[in-house]
Amino acid sequence: MKVVLLGATGFVGSALLKEALDRGHTVTAIVRDPEKLEKREGLIPRTGDVYDTASLAGLIEGNDALISAFNPGWKNPNLYDDQVRGTKSIIAAAKKADIKRVLWVGGAGGLEVKPGMRVVDDPALPDWVRPGSLATIDALDQLRKEPDLEWSFLAPSAEMKPGERTGKFRLGADQLLVDPAGHSRISVQDFAVAMIDELERPRHLRQRFTVGY
Repeated sequence: MKVVLLGATGFVGSALLKEALDRGHTVTAIVRDPEKLEKREGLIPRTGDVYDTASLAGLIEGNDALISAFNPGWKNPNLYDDQVRGTKSIIAAAKKADIKRVLWVGGAGGLEVKPGMRVVDDPALPDWVRPGSLATIDALDQLRKEPDLEWSFLAPSAEMKPGERTGKFRLGADQLLVDPAGHSRISVQDFAVAMIDELERPRHLRQRFTVGY
């Protein structure tokens, strides 16, 4: 497939890029600095700004699907506002470019830990995590208002770190997945496997889903 990836040099985006290229997809990576990308067969680097909707639409036109791993940076003091603004621009650009299939890197913050309580509602959640969590919840709300987009929103487990690509994990819906010891975790490599699986074989159209061990 011909796929456009936003945020390809980031923590999650770089794992998604590797997984998609390893499976033989052609990936147009929209990044601020293409020099940060290693040259690989199937990779088309492009310089772009997610906040410039018209320019972004022109860069992504002609692709079969868009994957957004956009994140303005956890240390950004305006993280929430910038991420919400970026989400609006990306969705508008996808529609302008007539890309129907949109896959979104979500967060664990909106997942339920028990009925009526989300991860983000826990007072123990670190303050620096909360703006990003709320921004990804907003992204899901925005996607749900787009009836013409065939979107899928993949939320990770509470803990996502570099690790092995095992290809062995569980998928869930709106509840945080925990293992028998009570831990909620996934490697970023296996998160990428789950996302590219969804790209190739859509099973969660217009749905949030989650992945964990």
